[in-house]
Amino acid sequence: MSRPLALFVYERLLPAGQLVNRLQDLGYRVQSLADPAKLVEHAEQEKPLLVLADLEPLPQGVCAGIAALRANPGTAHLPVIAFAGAAHDAAHEAARGAGATLVVNDAAILVHLNQFLDQALEVH
Repeated sequence: MSRPLALFVYERLLPAGQLVNRLQDLGYRVQSLADPAKLVEHAEQEKPLLVLADLEPLPQGVCAGIAALRANPGTAHLPVIAFAGAAHDAAHEAARGAGATLVVNDAAILVHLNQFLDQALEVH
């Protein structure tokens, strides 16, 4: 049986590198995507189990990618965990509005990754 795929959209190297390592430790294959405009195309092609999205430094592009996932019948079902720093309330709200399954603080994502994954996958 192949390992589940997590598609990860990010620009910042931290916490991305740590998060990729942690996902791999949990048995996920991870594919990184730097351009959120290609999120739907990549998700349709690769069939990930879930999407993780770093909202920083440009939440508008990432939120547009999340909204495009939700609008596409082939990807609307995918759970999306979006994260940003605690000081980025507007980015958190924009991700919720775009349809992210969970929106969390980037300081908490590494510590509580197992719980966030379980929660996101349970919802969908």
